[in-house]
Amino acid sequence: MSDTGSGNHPSPRDWELLGAALRGKRALVLGIANAHSIAYGCARVMRRLGAELAVTYLNEKAKPHVEPLAQALGAGIFAPCDVSREGELEAVFARIEKEWGGLDVALHSIAFAPKADLQGRLVDSSGEGFKVAMDISCHSFIRMARLAEPLMADGGTLLAMSYHGAEKVVPNYNLMGPVKAALESAVRYLAYELGPKDIRVHAVSPGPLKTRAASGLKDFGVLLSEATQRAPIGELVDIDDVGLTTAFLATPFARRLTGMTVYVDGGLSIMG
Repeated sequence: MSDTGSGNHPSPRDWELLGAALRGKRALVLGIANAHSIAYGCARVMRRLGAELAVTYLNEKAKPHVEPLAQALGAGIFAPCDVSREGELEAVFARIEKEWGGLDVALHSIAFAPKADLQGRLVDSSGEGFKVAMDISCHSFIRMARLAEPLMADGGTLLAMSYHGAEKVVPNYNLMGPVKAALESAVRYLAYELGPKDIRVHAVSPGPLKTRAASGLKDFGVLLSEATQRAPIGELVDIDDVGLTTAFLATPFARRLTGMTVYVDGGLSIMG
């Protein structure tokens, strides 16, 4: 993240005012694939605000792309985690319990659908493709919450990444629309169930971003262009913008907020 304060990014003075709002907190970040990942932007800001990090990578193929980022972040825990493989998510939490003894923040930035189902019409989607998309993109967040709950004895924050296509029809978002809608609903129910334990749950909904996951959407370039033209702020958000909002939700400044879907999209979602 730049320290120059150019554009709309925080200046050194801004960071000084933000201080170490997450100092002493321990955060798990799932979903970093490369330096362009939303999860990486979130991890980078949380680290800047003082959090200690646990970072995961999908598999051995992804490891060389993620490991240098984890090292740059000073991640105390670096572990494989393919949520579709039985036991891998559980192993991450077992290691966190053993090495840290507790957890304050858990960020889920994972989504997947088979290409044929993602790029085809919803009405033509296969049952198996729908189940895979729902399991990886939604139910794994619920599983993450279940594993995090006993480690958040003093409260904590659970965060998931969504998109405006969960609420409104976005052409070519297709199968992921209903899946993300289910994720946002799960966020609300988890917020209700875990609220008495002071565990807050949010969905963060970024505007269109140039990430590897988004590149799988049909005509994604057109979506980016239209977003720039229609957003009141007149420019796309980036992973640092998403990171700043996500980190805020994990700080004491947001201690009375839960169950929300928070848009980080330059105002795009308010447009008719």
